[in-house]
Amino acid sequence: MLDLLYTNINQNVTREDILQIVWGDEGDYLGRTLDVFISKLRKKLETDPNIKIVNIRGVGYRMVLE
Repeated sequence: MLDLLYTNINQNVTREDILQIVWGDEGDYLGRTLDVFISKLRKKLETDPNIKIVNIRGVGYRMVLE
């Protein structure tokens, strides 16, 4: 997931794309699974204030480098 967001830096990545690419058709995930993983990534990345994962309401997420 981190690689996907990083390779699409400063671009929106839809929830559907993340779920499909990370978990695929065989993925067993619930509606909030993605949110939990994003939260964990944010905690790991908070040591660098220049990197943020932003929620784009109704779309997905965007990794932003400042």
